[in-house]
Amino acid sequence: MPVRSASRRRIVRLCLLALVVLLAIPYLLAPLYRFVDPPSTLMIWRRATGQRVEQHWTPLSRIAPALRLAVIAAEDDRFCTHHGIDFGELHQVIDGIAEVGDLADVRGGSTITQQTVKNLFLWQGHSFVRKALEFPLALWFDFVLPKRRILEIYLNIAEWGPNGEFGVEAAARRAFKRSARDVDAHQAALLASTLPNPHQRDPRAPKPGQRRLAGLYQGRMARSASIDACVRR
Repeated sequence: MPVRSASRRRIVRLCLLALVVLLAIPYLLAPLYRFVDPPSTLMIWRRATGQRVEQHWTPLSRIAPALRLAVIAAEDDRFCTHHGIDFGELHQVIDGIAEVGDLADVRGGSTITQQTVKNLFLWQGHSFVRKALEFPLALWFDFVLPKRRILEIYLNIAEWGPNGEFGVEAAARRAFKRSARDVDAHQAALLASTLPNPHQRDPRAPKPGQRRLAGLYQGRMARSASIDACVRR
């Protein structure tokens, strides 16, 4: 009996050690991503299962300023002022969860940094477990990486098409037959409006709702040209 009990304790300790190592990996990898261009977990999964992946890593300096601005305006207009988590937006989301009672029914609240760490290290879908892992990771990511690099990674790993298109370069080529450096403000707003539903929204043939979103984002771009100040050079 004592031998069996000791074996159980060793197994539990090994499991706990494995869990700690697993949780630590993203924190160890994050500083390396200042220099290394990482894939997303979805890209890795698609490649491992033989599915199509189209991605052309593009430095931020070769992405049209209008496209950078459009994505910030659409996804996280306080990107330059928060530290990975937008606590003002988060408070509204928490109120929404309290009212609705279901995380899956409440949209919004995720910053570009949160979406980046989710795409790099976590899984899709709605769950409190994923959010609990995502929050400290986003704060750490914002601490160890500059804003320009965070945005560059996000723009290059976000899923942007229904058939394995990832990143703005693949998105711009698919939608407009041109490079991400050559899109205009209207095209940039249409690409931004595709997020986060690239399987349901198509910038080549936008439905009325998507056209309204693109118009809203283009208006924000015109009124709030300074929201991307932290990623300019």
